[in-house]
Amino acid sequence: MEKRFPCSLFVSLLLAFYLFSTNSSDALEVGFYSKSCPDVEKIVRKTVLSYYKDDPTITAPLLRLHFHDCFVEGCDGSVLINSTKTNVAEKDAKPNLSLDGFDVIDKAKAELEAKCPGVVSCADIVALAARDAVSLATYVVRSGKWSKDYNMYEVETGRRDGRVSTVSDAINNLPSSFWGIYQLKRSFASKGLNLKDLAVLSAAHTIGNSHCNSFAKRLYNYTGKGDMDPSLLASYATTLKKECTPTDNTTVLEMVPGSSTTFDTTYFKLVKEKKGLFHSDQALLRSQVTKNYVLSHVTNSTGFFHDFGVSMVKMGRNKVLEGKNGEIRKNCAVIN
Repeated sequence: MEKRFPCSLFVSLLLAFYLFSTNSSDALEVGFYSKSCPDVEKIVRKTVLSYYKDDPTITAPLLRLHFHDCFVEGCDGSVLINSTKTNVAEKDAKPNLSLDGFDVIDKAKAELEAKCPGVVSCADIVALAARDAVSLATYVVRSGKWSKDYNMYEVETGRRDGRVSTVSDAINNLPSSFWGIYQLKRSFASKGLNLKDLAVLSAAHTIGNSHCNSFAKRLYNYTGKGDMDPSLLASYATTLKKECTPTDNTTVLEMVPGSSTTFDTTYFKLVKEKKGLFHSDQALLRSQVTKNYVLSHVTNSTGFFHDFGVSMVKMGRNKVLEGKNGEIRKNCAVIN
């Protein structure tokens, strides 16, 4: 945060206190279900692993589900709710139309309901599945050494499920791939996350794919004058143009070519080289804080893995429902 004068520092501290008190949670804890449903993590992990064996690309969608859930009015599983005749839910907002992995969450929920009916929230399943997915995508786990010791971070649980899911909330809260550093900074700050968190969590793009329409504007019409985004390496833009036409809505490219299922620091290398696929990726070089983080973690995977866990836990505390608030959904797609 910027600090210029004592008065502005005081205001900044008050704002930080406000964000912390409204966005964070003291009730979440590791092992929340240790007595009520002790096998919850084992069941979720087994489910994620079964899907991963059939399709290793499932890791990015599960991680994205958690992000899109937490950024829209808190981590309450509202991204899983289906639309009805009287309500268009988050799931059907344009930024969410490409979300995937719902079947994984539903499968884990069904098994948990059979084992511990009415106990484990859908929001917690999403959080656990995201952690398991990103752990699976690391090299050591891909080498067949997955155990609790190789989880990237511990997941705090105790969330309850929300009863509200609207398309407008999703549109108003989700960051855009076309945003610059100032828009991203404001968006993340509103969730209690700082510029370091922005750099760290953006690197989730080291796994996964993107449709051409999420970045084609950078290639063909960046300012509306038929120009290219100058923050994108020209030779890389030429390569991308061979795959994506200006109106292509179907072609899918890897976020990190040749490494889209491995969670590592290659993303930072690409951003450094001006090869970030999204404008929001390349925007990380426009702030000294995020730029320093990118440049210092091009090869520092150990430090990045630690920081990623810290930022994920921090994001996972955003505006959670606890106690008697919300509910424990029987079906993740339907409000009780």
